[in-house]
Amino acid sequence: MKLQTITVTRTQLPPLSTYTRYLTRIWKNRWLTNNGEFVQKFERTLKKRLGVDSVASVTNGTLAMQIAIKALGLTGEIITTPFTFQATTNVILWEGLTPVFADIDPETFTIDPRDVEKKITKRTSAILAVHVYGNACNVEALDRIAKKYNLKLIYDAAHAYGVEYKGKSLVSFGDISTLSFHATKTFHTIEGGAIIVNAPGYFNIVKQMRNFGIVSEEEVLTAGINAKMNEFQAAMGLSNFPGYETRRKRNQRIYALYESEFRSREGLRMQKLVISKHNYTYFPIVVRSKVERDGLYASLLRSGIHARKYFYPLTTDARVFPRGKLNPYTRDHLVTARYISDRVLCLPLYADLPLRDAKRVVKAVKSFLR
Repeated sequence: MKLQTITVTRTQLPPLSTYTRYLTRIWKNRWLTNNGEFVQKFERTLKKRLGVDSVASVTNGTLAMQIAIKALGLTGEIITTPFTFQATTNVILWEGLTPVFADIDPETFTIDPRDVEKKITKRTSAILAVHVYGNACNVEALDRIAKKYNLKLIYDAAHAYGVEYKGKSLVSFGDISTLSFHATKTFHTIEGGAIIVNAPGYFNIVKQMRNFGIVSEEEVLTAGINAKMNEFQAAMGLSNFPGYETRRKRNQRIYALYESEFRSREGLRMQKLVISKHNYTYFPIVVRSKVERDGLYASLLRSGIHARKYFYPLTTDARVFPRGKLNPYTRDHLVTARYISDRVLCLPLYADLPLRDAKRVVKAVKSFLR
């Protein structure tokens, strides 16, 4: 009998009846976008759940980062990590700025503050750090560096919904944090995102920029874009709020299984977590070599198990940069980031992954690595 395919992730959906109730009201109101009833309710609920004061919802997480860069008035160079999804690098390039890449910590996989400080020049205006797989950056060290050199600090928190550091919401750090609510996340709005503004004086400009810079029917204050969340996205978010904690705990069960099975496995290591509350959305493992990682990936695929080389390749290797030579923005060879990228594999993890399938993943990994 052919085994059922196990995907690396799977979109989690609320009861259809719950979403339909919102749709019925949308049809009745005929208000589909432009700060409708459900967008407003979504933002109020999100603020309470995250424990923050200023939240602006947007149509995706990439636009959230673009607006953050624009609203803060950044220029010149932004120091960031190459070990991330391509969007983090792309937004810097899209805004006509220069990404300068710092290496990562070998245990947490987040940007290394020591290397960040080495990369600062007179042209540096900000740090764009990433909470990789929802694990916290060294927020204290990055905050000290930002203050010391008068830099803005943005966190790409696309993976970090619901994550806490020392009992505090992870998105409450930095001048601005951005979230993604893409359908692959444990909490999603189909597509969508949010901008959490912690720096005083920037929230109004963020709200203006997501809606063409419009402040009234007759007044436009800045050159904004169309990044508004619509009612259908907000309705999905509102439908997904009630089941989030249940999904998180189911994710945790799979995460705990993987962790217990692989903790003492020779030649395999896991990400060191520094957070006090996790969303358990990703489970990365790091093996001994790129050859072994690629072999494991192929072996799992033959067994009907889809893992993901995430993040591989580094964003510095994208074709937007010169081929055949070191990306000029790196200023060094990013040894640790490349080491992890060449060896990392994210295993299947989602709330309705049956425990028997997770055990099948464990067995397949161990069988290959023995």
